[in-house]
Amino acid sequence: MMIDLRSDTVTRPTAAMRKAMAEAEVGDDVYGEDPTVNRLEERAAAIAGKEAALFVPTGTMGNTIAVKLHTRHGQEVICDARGHILDYELAMMGWFSGCVARPIRTDDGILRWEQIRGEIRQLDPHWAPTGLIAIENTHNMAGGVVYPLEVIRELAERAHELGLKVHMDGARVFNAAEALGVSVREIVAPVDTVMFCLSKALGAPVGSMLAGRREAIDQGRLYRKRLGGGMRQAGVLAAAGLIALEEHPKLLKRDHENAKLMAESLARVPGIEIDPEKVRTNIVIFGVSGTGLSAGEFSRRLKEQGVLIDGIRGGKMRLVTHYDADRAACEKALEAIEQVAAGAMAGAG
Repeated sequence: MMIDLRSDTVTRPTAAMRKAMAEAEVGDDVYGEDPTVNRLEERAAAIAGKEAALFVPTGTMGNTIAVKLHTRHGQEVICDARGHILDYELAMMGWFSGCVARPIRTDDGILRWEQIRGEIRQLDPHWAPTGLIAIENTHNMAGGVVYPLEVIRELAERAHELGLKVHMDGARVFNAAEALGVSVREIVAPVDTVMFCLSKALGAPVGSMLAGRREAIDQGRLYRKRLGGGMRQAGVLAAAGLIALEEHPKLLKRDHENAKLMAESLARVPGIEIDPEKVRTNIVIFGVSGTGLSAGEFSRRLKEQGVLIDGIRGGKMRLVTHYDADRAACEKALEAIEQVAAGAMAGAG
């Protein structure tokens, strides 16, 4: 059996999830009559400390709806230059919301107010005004980095003083909560909307949540329909989401421990470049250029060893720990990485 560390989206539904899905009470969610979806939305809103929440098929749809809620056509969205909302969502802020990105390059994936304030644009005859600030917590391509609470608070306070909204792409915000030792509610309290995934770290087969003020979420429900997200008897999916939401946050500590173990072990492998001190959640990004192999070739050789890890930009690879890969699987994956690296170095010599 392959050890799959490409993402935490590859997890399979647990037996408890499958049972809950088979027994779920359902209705037509477009009419607001699916009791299981309604329970999921109410619970998600309570956990996030927001007035209401909306069940959507994907995180991309949740982020797309949020951008549309907070902007008008012809505005700019400030985000990190490596943000998921910019790089991995098929230009939806332009396609659906009529906005363009104003990307800011950061060293660590954390947008701070001193960087943002110089990029904010007011209405003017020559440029598009700023409509929204979007942040990502944890930040995927920065290696699962976690926003400090004080940074979120300052950013949101200053943005609100200027009449700007803040959206958090919190696909893995439960990982951030585990890393900081605080509640999700505390992390997202300053922002206007937050999207978080049920199908990533929490392990549900499908679904994400968008939470915010009730008026915004009511409007978001209409945008969900426009995007094809009216899923009718969606309680069979929401049932698994409820288990993910209630039971699986407690599993994240182990995922983080496994990621730290892998980072510390990788740092000792000749040809591998990584700073294990930067690994705080379940994402590990490491360089393989020192082995003489491209990330794509390294990935191909790992697959031959029974391990799936994706290459990303600049000779780097990203692995993501999750509940379907236990400590033994992570150790076996480490052995495969060591073998591939050693073989490449020997061949180069």
